[in-house]
Amino acid sequence: KCKTGPLDIVFVIDSSRSVRPFEFETMRRFMIDIIGSLDVGPNATRVGVIQYSSQVQNIFSLKTFFQRADMEKAINSIVPLAQGTMTGLAIQYAMNVAFSTTEGARPPHKKIPRVAIIVTDGRPQDRVSEVAAQARAAGIEIYAVGIQRADMSSLRAMASPPLEEHVFLVESFELIQQFGKQFQDKLCGADLCMERDHGCQHSCVSIPGSFYCECNPGYRLNADGKTCSPMDACADGRHGCEHQCVSAHGTYSCRCRTGYYLNQDKKTCTMIDYCGFGNHSCQHECVSVPSGHYCRCRSGFTLQADSKSCRANDLCNGVDHGCEFKCVSAEGSYRCICPDGQQLQADGKTCNKCGAGHVDLVMVIDGSKSVRPQNFELVKQFVNRIVDLLDVSPHGTRVGLVQYSSRVRTEFPLNKYATADEIKKAVMNVEYMEKGTMTGLALRHMVEHSFSELEGARPLSHNVPRIGLVFTDGRSQDDISEWARRAKESGIVMFAVGVGKAVEEELRAIASEPVEQHFSYSADFTTMTHLVENFKLNICPEEGKGEMEIRSPCECEALVQFQTNTVAILESLTERNILWGDVSLTRALAQMTARLEALEKQVANKN
Repeated sequence: KCKTGPLDIVFVIDSSRSVRPFEFETMRRFMIDIIGSLDVGPNATRVGVIQYSSQVQNIFSLKTFFQRADMEKAINSIVPLAQGTMTGLAIQYAMNVAFSTTEGARPPHKKIPRVAIIVTDGRPQDRVSEVAAQARAAGIEIYAVGIQRADMSSLRAMASPPLEEHVFLVESFELIQQFGKQFQDKLCGADLCMERDHGCQHSCVSIPGSFYCECNPGYRLNADGKTCSPMDACADGRHGCEHQCVSAHGTYSCRCRTGYYLNQDKKTCTMIDYCGFGNHSCQHECVSVPSGHYCRCRSGFTLQADSKSCRANDLCNGVDHGCEFKCVSAEGSYRCICPDGQQLQADGKTCNKCGAGHVDLVMVIDGSKSVRPQNFELVKQFVNRIVDLLDVSPHGTRVGLVQYSSRVRTEFPLNKYATADEIKKAVMNVEYMEKGTMTGLALRHMVEHSFSELEGARPLSHNVPRIGLVFTDGRSQDDISEWARRAKESGIVMFAVGVGKAVEEELRAIASEPVEQHFSYSADFTTMTHLVENFKLNICPEEGKGEMEIRSPCECEALVQFQTNTVAILESLTERNILWGDVSLTRALAQMTARLEALEKQVANKN
């Protein structure tokens, strides 16, 4: 057997019409004998066979068979083409197709010799010298075997140098089998790995006339061509490991950082859920981290020294306080508060509003140049604090807004918005006008337009009070007396609010009687918050009852309603007492209940 190392051999067989059937059989025998002397296999010698005449036919490629029996069966099944002799075409096919890596040839860097054995009996009908030179330049070693009528010059044009070792002429097909034995010796040659001190660190591979060194899997050959170094399988960056790549013996494995475990894909990592073990003892929440876990408290609580339990540091965030406006935490307790101008009700949670009746309120604000932009923002906040006092709805209180300077502009009429939130948003979007102070013109606009039914004022027959509030910071540039008088004559209750350089004489002229209850003044924009409370105290008594029916408090229905409301308040106070354990509140509740029962008996006796 040929033991000099692996080869990639392709037989290129002439099956033109000049080759008679019995002669073709000797060519089959020649190929089978040569293959029989080779150590064939995927990692040893690979063999392919093509036949040609006027065309080329692939019998089997280098990757098709790795057992001699399979190769012999395929060779014995060849049917000759019996046409012309296109040898150049066959060499072209061998170079471009048969010796390609897709057809099973080993890559050039593996240094596996590529050998083409051309067997022909005639003169080529196409050019061979040029294509043969290209094949040799591509690294293919060509042996040219001619039989009987073969053209020697064509054989020499095809074969690799030295020609005396690669060109053979056999006188007859009968002698080709005997020639095959000689050719085997020529093809195999000496095993230089056995005869020389090759110096290969791992293994030596013999090839005809030479040898090369090869490294074991997981190692690469060094520049000296003999020694080997371990390959870093992680170095090319294609490993796909999420955390760490560990290289060993030419391969790699993925590893996770501390606190993570490797997933089933052997590449990605997932953090260990230490909280999932169920032994953390955290009162509120457990948080897993790569190094273990820690306890965390919910919002409004503070983690204690044991790093597990939690204590409420803001009861407003820790309980359902139910405060309508705002909750204020105290040490171990909390209380509800209301906006400026509103008072906390008996339930300790809700705030009172001017909601007992309905009004149509139009606010007329000064947007002149003297106000200045930053103060105008304070004016808008003042307006919104007044809105907070009101029970705004289409059937309750309606609010309109007018701004004036040298001209007058309706920002929104009485019928524009149905909720306090809508009004407050619209107020904050109002743009500052600047320029002059035409207060008289603004009063006229309010009387003629703002309180018209077209802009949302309810008819006078509905007995809904109309209230006008004028806000100014300086002397008017026009006369105000006529339209201030007309406003009051038309039934509008006028309030005048002055700031800074506002003229008291003009404010009094605008205000309704009694004047002291209907005009207010503040020296500075930043200190005018107290005016809201003044306005509330004066506007709430003016709320109209609309068309509501007024009942006698002594009627049975009124008494029942009073009793129901009182019981509800008592129940609320009792719940608070149970929650906080106030002894003084307990006594007060008992006394109040007793007095109510006594009043009920008195009413019953009178009835």
